[in-house]
Amino acid sequence: MDRHRDKKDQKFQRKALQVQEAQARVMQYARPLGSEEVPLSQSCGRVLAEPLTAPHPFPAFNRSGMDGYAVIAADTANCNTEQPVWLAVVDNIPCGSVPSAVITSGTAARIMTGAQVPEGADTVVMVEITETKEMDGQVYVGLRKPQQAGSNITPLGFELKESEQVLPAGRCISAGDIAVLAAFGVPLVSVHRRPKVAVFATGSELLEVDEPLQPGKIRNSNSPMLEALVREAGGEAVMLGAIADDLELARSRVQMALETHDLVITSGGVSVGDYDIMGDLVREKSSEMLFNKVTMRPGSVTTAAVRGGKLLLALSGNPGASFVGFHLFARPVISLMLGLTRPLLPEWTAVMGTDYSRVNNYTRFVRARLAVHDGVVQAYPATIDESSVMVTIKDSDCLIVVPPEVRGLKTGDKVKVLKLPGELRGQE
Repeated sequence: MDRHRDKKDQKFQRKALQVQEAQARVMQYARPLGSEEVPLSQSCGRVLAEPLTAPHPFPAFNRSGMDGYAVIAADTANCNTEQPVWLAVVDNIPCGSVPSAVITSGTAARIMTGAQVPEGADTVVMVEITETKEMDGQVYVGLRKPQQAGSNITPLGFELKESEQVLPAGRCISAGDIAVLAAFGVPLVSVHRRPKVAVFATGSELLEVDEPLQPGKIRNSNSPMLEALVREAGGEAVMLGAIADDLELARSRVQMALETHDLVITSGGVSVGDYDIMGDLVREKSSEMLFNKVTMRPGSVTTAAVRGGKLLLALSGNPGASFVGFHLFARPVISLMLGLTRPLLPEWTAVMGTDYSRVNNYTRFVRARLAVHDGVVQAYPATIDESSVMVTIKDSDCLIVVPPEVRGLKTGDKVKVLKLPGELRGQE
């Protein structure tokens, strides 16, 4: 069996690369794309192309932390329950208004939460511990407890100083970031352009999703899956249908796609069969083949080539292998094109929630789901993990990395997992 595979590899000029080397080869052709401006309301999930520095301090004035009275703390130094201090109220400052009086010794201002603290005042007293009276048309506020200077005031620049970096370039914008951008008056946000990713499937056996099932045919499930994965990664997926097993047709359609898109992803046609046209296509002189075999399961036949400076990723036609191949190779490329600084899947440490006995001569990326028990992250491998199996993809939120030297895993063993995007799918 292995001898037969070796002969096939020699015939198709296959030399297996380690996953990390293969990733490095494709990522060197991924550069951040040009920037564009989008409205703030449409910027969530986009990647900042330029850093944001604070154009002014935040807050831009001394801000009251509660409803109460702005006073001078020294005026309260000698008050007590028997001898309150009475201060003349000389101003009323609603939120959004500018103080109209300077606070001097013996005076105070009524103030609301978030309003600008008047000049001269150095503390805000909560309204609940005050009392008021009126004499000869003048309102006075009384205090029976000394106050500390600076209480209940957020000083100018407390959160951010002027010219301080607020958000770095390469940051994926979240709801919290949008709040910051809005606070600093940024209606248009400079973000990296989303890569346009052409998606093909190959194979004369493929039917469209809306076609009735026919003998010997299967519906094209890889393309819709890859479309969703491209969008999830931040790219713009452009669906270009399926290509029959015709080398001339494949050559022309792939070339057109490369000329008009930033990245082309195909599924199928990269094995060593008589009709695996993508394998033939990437070996042509017009292409610079980066690799056509990777020491991984599933998806060892994953192939990458460059034409005219554009990257072509040819993934296995098996759904499980296509899914894994996308996350290991296509997603990092899209991430780098978006300007993200951490393109690879995050690595976690988990413990096995059950035994896993399968062994392989290549590193295996096992589809699995995660659960947290008593603060410990546990990984449960899919019950069926064949590369051709599709249904277990929907239940996977991580990939367990099983090196070739590991001859089976037991419940409780520590393992490295690659966390897939999204929330955990469920608990045990």
